[in-house]
Order: sequence, then C-alpha cells, then structure tokens
Amino acid sequence: MGRPRGGGRESLNKFQNAMHALPLVAILRGLKPTEALAIGTVLFDAGFRLIEVPLNSPQPLESIALLKRQFPQAVVGAGTVLKVEELRAVAAAGGELIVAPNFNREVVAETVKLGLTSLPGILTPTEAFAALDAGAHGLKLFPSEIASPAVVKAMLAVLPKGTPIVPVGGIGADNMKAWRDAGAAGFGLGSSLYKPGDDAAIVAKKAASIVAAWKALT
Repeated sequence: MGRPRGGGRESLNKFQNAMHALPLVAILRGLKPTEALAIGTVLFDAGFRLIEVPLNSPQPLESIALLKRQFPQAVVGAGTVLKVEELRAVAAAGGELIVAPNFNREVVAETVKLGLTSLPGILTPTEAFAALDAGAHGLKLFPSEIASPAVVKAMLAVLPKGTPIVPVGGIGADNMKAWRDAGAAGFGLGSSLYKPGDDAAIVAKKAASIVAAWKALT
C-alpha cells in the first residue's frame, strides 16, 4: 500500500480507522448544500464515517466544507476528481479523501503530497500497480458492474498484501456477500444509498438496511 509523505500519516490513519469502523463510502452524487447537513446527520447516526461528494454535484465544495465542519470525526472528501486543480480546491475546502473514476498519476501524486488520502479508480492489474506505485492508499474498482468478485480475488493474489480494494457501481445491500467473500475491503454506495431527491428519512432507511447487511457479513 502506498506510503504517505509529510502530514499524510494523520489523514491515512483517520481513513484506516474509518475503514475499520465501517468500510462503506457514502457517495452523495447530486447532493445540494442545503440538504448536506440533514443527509449527513442520518448517515453519521447510521455509522458512516466515509462521505464523498462527487464534484459533478451542485456546489460540491460548499457541501464538503459544511460536512467537514459538522462531522469532524468523519472522513469527508470528493469524488470524480479528475484534475490537480480540482483536488487542490477540495483540499482548500477541508476535504481529506480524493476519489476518482480513473487513475491519473499527477492527481495521485499531488494528493499524497498534500497529505490527503488517495482512492483512484482502476479496472486492471496494470492500473492497480501503477496507482499503488504513484502512492495511492487504496483502489476503487470501477465500474464493478463489468468486473466480478473473481476479479477482486485474482488481483489480491498478486497485489501487495493489505491493499484495500473497494468495488463501486451497482453495489447494494443484496449483493455485497460475494464481493466480501472474494476479499473486498469495503464498498462505495451510490444510488442504492442516495439519489437526488431523497430526503433524510429515505436515506436513513436505506442506510440502516445497508449497514445491517454489512454487519451480517462480519
């Protein structure tokens, strides 16, 4: 697993502690700042400590800053971070986790340099090894709909021991078991947890179902 430099140890420790507590990343694509605290509260109460606001959401940096201030114990960050300038803006907003659908060496290197936690997207062993070599702290298997639990098992057989692989895409309460049995460290939950228009009560119900499904596997 990639080693942090400078102030990255604190960020990485916080990420690892969150993964140990509940390795589920809440992906809040489409979240608006006006609903960030209400949605964040029900997720935090359900046990979520990893919260991602994709940058193609309305005013994502504002939502990230609000969530970071309200839930300092959680690891709050951004998804769909494609450029170095974007991750710097996330860092300025207080984000600690940088997630992407792809692997970009410059983005990973700058993330590590800034002391944040890097979770780039990969789909092949070549991308996985390149991302780890650049300093990534974990790997987002994306889109998992075109992969399989067998892919996770095969990758973990050759990747450095302890490398966390987090499948994202089409994951919900009903299909985590096979991935977990194959060695997935956790999951990113998007529309199965939150969709634009969902209110806090709906998200609370979804979160409870997903957390219960996870706990049944552990």
